[in-house]
Amino acid sequence: MKLITVGFLLVFIGILVIMAGIFSMVYQAWRTGGVEKQEGGLRGGGIIMIGPIPLIFGTDIGALKIVMILAIVVMVIAALLIILPLGRV
Repeated sequence: MKLITVGFLLVFIGILVIMAGIFSMVYQAWRTGGVEKQEGGLRGGGIIMIGPIPLIFGTDIGALKIVMILAIVVMVIAALLIILPLGRV
């Protein structure tokens, strides 16, 4: 498979994931009548990848654990893409 085909495939999959998220939010709002349930606190976290080095931040330990696992997965995928040849361009 050519590299450009893989790129188009990844973009298409990304668009499908975004559309699935939008439809999921619309369905949840329709099912609950647009009223969101109030939770005790807000949790969140994120990763900033600078080359192979991740900078991880979050609001609590639970969010940080999830983000750390995600960072390790992203680093492994990046290493595999660098090591394994995808074919000749």
